Amino acid sequence: MKIKEGFLLRRVAGEHVVIPVGPACAIFNGIIKLNESSLPLWELLKSGAEEQTLVDALCAEYDISAGQAAEDVSAFLASLRKAGCIEE
Repeated sequence: MKIKEGFLLRRVAGEHVVIPVGPACAIFNGIIKLNESSLPLWELLKSGAEEQTLVDALCAEYDISAGQAAEDVSAFLASLRKAGCIEE
């Protein structure tokens, strides 16, 4: 899966946010704030990544179990799906 065209990551007032541009504005009208742990996941998704790759990345970066990482990745992907940001 990967990030759809038209969703851009920007740094605004010290925060990382995703904004839609162009036709993507018709899909999602708002912004998504990324926290410290979701930022590298976004970067992986820009070039395409499987869910397990995201889980492995969280486990490598943080001292958490694979189960906790899988739950966190699942929640992150659910929010991106709801916003229409990712291609499966």
